[in-house]
Amino acid sequence: MVAYEIKRYSLEYKNSWNEFISNSKNGTFLLNRNYMDYHANRFEDHSVIISNNENIVALLPANISENKLISHQGLTYGGLIYSLETKLGDLIEIFKLLLDFLNKNNIQYLVYKSVPQFYWTHYNDDVDWILFKLNGKVIRKDSAYVIDNSKLKIGYQERRKRSIKKAKKLNFFIDEGISHLKLFWNDILIPNLQEKHGVNPVHTLVEIEELADKFPNNIRQYVIFLDGIIVAGCTIFETENVAHAQYISGNEIGRNSGCLDLLFDWLIIERYQGKMYFDFGIANEEMGQKINKGLMDWKEGFGARAMSHDFYEINTSDFNKLEDIYC
Repeated sequence: MVAYEIKRYSLEYKNSWNEFISNSKNGTFLLNRNYMDYHANRFEDHSVIISNNENIVALLPANISENKLISHQGLTYGGLIYSLETKLGDLIEIFKLLLDFLNKNNIQYLVYKSVPQFYWTHYNDDVDWILFKLNGKVIRKDSAYVIDNSKLKIGYQERRKRSIKKAKKLNFFIDEGISHLKLFWNDILIPNLQEKHGVNPVHTLVEIEELADKFPNNIRQYVIFLDGIIVAGCTIFETENVAHAQYISGNEIGRNSGCLDLLFDWLIIERYQGKMYFDFGIANEEMGQKINKGLMDWKEGFGARAMSHDFYEINTSDFNKLEDIYC
């Protein structure tokens, strides 16, 4: 049996952490420490590293809150990140080690949110079976609205088609560039979020500009102008398989003129046709309990359909449920 070791992440492991993420089965740039650590002051990091003979075999990006270890709250997804060579038997031993380690350190629960399968470079359901064996309790279920470009397209609803057709008759201009982040944040995104929800974007302008500078191939800004004035935009987080719309916003003119729809038509049909998935993000609120119907209808109007993203709570004392499982 392979002898695994577990330890807390610390700065000395930053380079090896980042290298492992870039070669893993299910890691993305969001799990790179140069991204994760932009909000290090907001969370008490408690990420862990699992290794075999000093070679990393798995990582868990996480923070701690009271008696819970949580798949990092500053990230959309996390879960156990592991290599292409890792098999179900390996993961069983890794989970046993992880839960036993947490239990011995008086951490009662693991709150686990995995990387959605459409982000994976190699698909499998190994961890799902383990979560079943551990009696993992689903505490939240989000629905990401995704276009699967590998399958027959569903097509746009008539309302979206009419909106795009209307906008194409106008004096519009679509442009890409990180230089537009400030304009989009200050003129479109922040005013919209304040007016509708009384909140600010998760990333401040300074944070998103710094992250875009660190990850120029992954963070991209698109805007659409009408008669020379910005009316809508979208910040895309790009990974190997996925173009994810991290921020979507248009002012009243951008929405009513159809320019926001036209921007997304261009992103889906032209800019990101080569990606396996186009991810609009979720339409859930209140920890997955409710759906914003208007947002859902708009995303489905482009042919996107719901893909589940589950959050689990596991009692760390249940590590022994992974004993004696073989016939």
